[in-house]
Amino acid sequence: MIRVLIAEDDLQCFRQLEQFLTDYSGETGRVFQVTHYDNGEDLVERYQPEFDLLLLDVDMPFLDGMTAAGHIRRVDPEVVIVFVTNLAQYAIQGYSVNALDYILKPLNYFSFAQRLTRALRYVKKRENEYLTVAVKGGALKLEVGSIYYIERLGHHLMFHTREGVHASSATLQQMEEALGDKGFARCNKGYLVNLAHVSGVRDGCAVVQGDKLLISRGRRGPFLDALADYVGGISG
Repeated sequence: MIRVLIAEDDLQCFRQLEQFLTDYSGETGRVFQVTHYDNGEDLVERYQPEFDLLLLDVDMPFLDGMTAAGHIRRVDPEVVIVFVTNLAQYAIQGYSVNALDYILKPLNYFSFAQRLTRALRYVKKRENEYLTVAVKGGALKLEVGSIYYIERLGHHLMFHTREGVHASSATLQQMEEALGDKGFARCNKGYLVNLAHVSGVRDGCAVVQGDKLLISRGRRGPFLDALADYVGGISG
């Protein structure tokens, strides 16, 4: 599912964009979840880094789309931004907030579909590099490579990362499914380890950033096999 935020104060234009997404979904099979804001001020105040694609109208009340994008970039540096505008010169300004593209008004489906196809290629790339997890009060987007290991602690998960430790209400099984093809493996029932950060195996433990994580007897074989495959793939 692609999470799309549309910021557009013109309801007719929003409905048209929403319909274009529905039409595109019917043609390609991609599924979209749409969130709508009708002004830049509310968007900035309520924004959470949980979206894959932002379609931002430039000319909005209270706070224009370009300024709103600048605020959003401070909390979500990687989200794909596409501006919707009737002035092509805004495309140049868009580079200042690392916007991917722009869609010109009046809208037409053919041009929209072309722009959307391009944007979704970048979304797919980001899906492979980032993980969005539920945290208290919202969501947190983590760079997969920055995660050292994930620890189950009671009813919560603790994400040990380069930036610090983050608590989440997700389950370890959910994370194992989400990260299974990204070089992660369980060393016991309570830890999911990023194999890229394993510096060695000593005393029956995986050493990850100086922490020694016990490798259980039942998971020793699969974990060491996964580690050997990972190291072999990197060296190959």
